[in-house]
Amino acid sequence: MTLRRPRARLDSSTGPDLLPIVRLWVLRLLVPLSAHRGVFNRHGFQDEGLALALGFGKWTDDDAGQFDARAVRAELRKLHAASERSAASAKVPAQLHQNIGRLADLVGLAEIDRRILEFAVMLQNERALDDTADYLGQLSSLKVYQTLAVVLGLPQSSVRAALEGQGMLARSGLLALERSATSTLRGKLNLLSDRFADHVSSSSADPISLLRDTVLPSQPGHLGLSDFDHLSASLEVLRPYLRKTLDTRRPGVNVLLYGSPGTGKNQFAKALTAELGCSLYEVSGEDADGDAVNGAMRLRAYRVAQSVLSRSSAVILFDEVEDVFEPSEPARGFGSTPAKGKKAWINRVLEGNPVPAFWLTNSIDNIDGAFLRRFDMVLELPVPPRRQREKIAHDACAGLLDVKGVARLAECEDLAPAVVARAASIVRFVADDLPASDPGKVLQRLIDQTLEAQGHLRLLNTASNALPDTYDPMFIHADTDLTVVAEGIARAGSARLCLYGPPGTGKTAWARWLASQLQKPLLVKRASDLMSMWVGGSEKQIARAFRRAEADGAVLLIDEVDSFLQERRAAKHSWEVTQVNEMLTQMESFGEVFIASTNLIEGLDEASLRRFDLKVRFDYLLPKQAWALLVRQAVVLGLSPPSAEDHGRRLNQLDHLTPGDFAAVARQHRFRPLVDTAKLVQALEDEVVLKRQGSARRMGFV
Repeated sequence: MTLRRPRARLDSSTGPDLLPIVRLWVLRLLVPLSAHRGVFNRHGFQDEGLALALGFGKWTDDDAGQFDARAVRAELRKLHAASERSAASAKVPAQLHQNIGRLADLVGLAEIDRRILEFAVMLQNERALDDTADYLGQLSSLKVYQTLAVVLGLPQSSVRAALEGQGMLARSGLLALERSATSTLRGKLNLLSDRFADHVSSSSADPISLLRDTVLPSQPGHLGLSDFDHLSASLEVLRPYLRKTLDTRRPGVNVLLYGSPGTGKNQFAKALTAELGCSLYEVSGEDADGDAVNGAMRLRAYRVAQSVLSRSSAVILFDEVEDVFEPSEPARGFGSTPAKGKKAWINRVLEGNPVPAFWLTNSIDNIDGAFLRRFDMVLELPVPPRRQREKIAHDACAGLLDVKGVARLAECEDLAPAVVARAASIVRFVADDLPASDPGKVLQRLIDQTLEAQGHLRLLNTASNALPDTYDPMFIHADTDLTVVAEGIARAGSARLCLYGPPGTGKTAWARWLASQLQKPLLVKRASDLMSMWVGGSEKQIARAFRRAEADGAVLLIDEVDSFLQERRAAKHSWEVTQVNEMLTQMESFGEVFIASTNLIEGLDEASLRRFDLKVRFDYLLPKQAWALLVRQAVVLGLSPPSAEDHGRRLNQLDHLTPGDFAAVARQHRFRPLVDTAKLVQALEDEVVLKRQGSARRMGFV
C-alpha cells in the first residue's frame, strides 16, 4: 500500500466511529503499552482504518507533505491525555453492562471480574480494539496481566488473581485464560463460546438465554416413568433422593446413567425431572453452526450452568460425556484429555456442584474409578425386559403391527426403544404413500437395517423360540422322565440343569418346551454370543446374560456351555479360569431356571458339575420313538402312512437317529418336496450316513 503524506497538522478531532470506552482502551494500548510501533512507522500508517477512526485522516489522504512520526506520537499522547481526563464518563454499552451484571449476580462475580469480562466481550465485538491489541504481538500470561492492568486501570496483582484457575471467572467457565501457549490478547482470553459475545451485547433477556449456544432448556420427553418399570428398584431410592436434594439444596449430587444407545437414558432423566416438577437444562453438544463441541468446551458450559442455575430448582443433563472422561484431541484451556488434564478439578466438581446433575454415557469402561466412586448413583439402563419392550412396542406401533408383530419386536432383546420409536415415526410419516399391506413390513425392514448395522440379528432370526408342530417330549430319549422334571421345576420355581448328549437329540427344543410349560420367556445364549476378544469381556457378557434373564423372569439357556466351564486345572491362560469362576458365581446367585447344554460333558469342571441340581443325558432315539415320530412326520408332510414291514425295518437299522434329523428333513421338504414316505425314510438314512462320515473324519484327524 502506498502511504500518503499530509500537508497540514494532525486533525485531533474525535473519531465518530469509536465509542468513548473503546477509544480510551485503544489509546491505552497505543501509548502506555506502545502498540503504536506496529500501527505506524517513520514512513506512515500501517493501518489506515485505525488512523481514520482516531482522527488522522489527513495523514492518509494527502501525499504532498512529509510524514512526521514524531508529531504523530506527540498527537497520540495528547489524544490519550484528553481521553484519560474524561475516562470517568467512558462507559461500556448499557445492554452489555446490564447483562454482565445479571450474570455476575447469579454467578458471584466481583467488580474486577465484571470489568475483565466486559473487556473480553468488547475485544471480540469491536474490530478497532481487537486490531489494536494484535499489534502487541504474541503475549504470555504474564503480559496479559500487565496489559489488562494498564487498559482497565487495575492493580496487576488483582488482575492476576481474577484470572487464576481458582478465580470465579475460570470456575464459572465464562472466561478462561489460555495458559498453554503465547497468543494474541483475544486468543488468550477465551470466552464461553463464539456467540456468547454477540448474545450478551445485544439481547435483553434472562441470563440462561444468554448461554443458549451452550446450555438450553430440555425439550419434553415422550416417555413416562411407567415405561421404566424395570428400574423401579433404583427409582425407589433415586426419586426421593432427588426430591429431597432439591428441597434442601444439597450440594455434590451427581447421577451417572449408562447403557447402549437408544435405551432411554435421556428420556429417563426427562421423565423423572418432569415428575419432580423441576426444570431440566441440557449442556449442548454443538455450537450455533451445528458443529460438534469438544469435551473441554462442554465442561466449561457445564460450569456456567452450575453457576447460573445455582439458585434455581433445576437439574442439569450432561449427555454424551465420553469425550469428557476419555482421551480426546487437545482443546483450549485444557490438556490433551479434559478429564486427565483437570482431574483434580473434576473431582471437586463432582463433590461440590450446587445443582444436581445427570451425566449420561454409553459406556463406563474407560472412566477412571476415581471419578466413578464420586457419583452418588451409577445406574445402568439396559434394553428393557421383555414385558417392557412389549409395552413400548405396542404404544409406539399401534395401528402398524398386529399382536404377533408386537410380540416379535419384544422377542428381540437387542432392540432399543428409540429404534422402535424412530422406525414407527418414519412409517407413519409416509403411510399414505404405502400399500395397505406394507406398513408392518416396512417397519420391520427399517428395524432390521438398524439391528444389522449394530451387529445384531434381524427380527426374523430372533423369532426362533417357536416349537415345531410335531414336538412332543415323548420323542426325547433321556435318562429321566422330563415331564416329571418339568412339573417339579414348576413347583420349585428355580433349577439348575445340565443337558448333555449328541447334537440333535433335542436339548434346546426341550428347553423351549419347558419355558412354555412354565409360561416364561426363553433367553437363548450361544457361546458365540458371549465370547469377547477383550480380556474380561466374556465375563461381562456372561454376567449381562444372567441379569437379562432375571429381569425378564426368563428361562436362561446357554448352549455349548463347555466353552465356559472347562476343567480349570487344564487351563493355559488366566482368562480361562476367570470365565469359569464368573459362570459358577452367576449360576449360584441366579434365582430363575438355568439350563446349560453341551455335547462334551467329559471336559466340564468338576466344581460346575456339583453345582447343577440335575444332569440329564439326551441320547439317540429308541426304535419305538423313531417309528412314532416317523408316523407323525408323514401326517404333517401329507404323505401316505409308513409301512412297519418296509419303512419300520429300515428305520430300525438307523442307530444314530435324532429328532434333529427329522427337523432337517422337514426343512428340506419346503424346497425339495418328498413325494412319498419312502423318500422320507431315504432322506433320514442320508442324514445318518453324513453324521457317520463326519465322525469318522474327525476321529482320523485326531
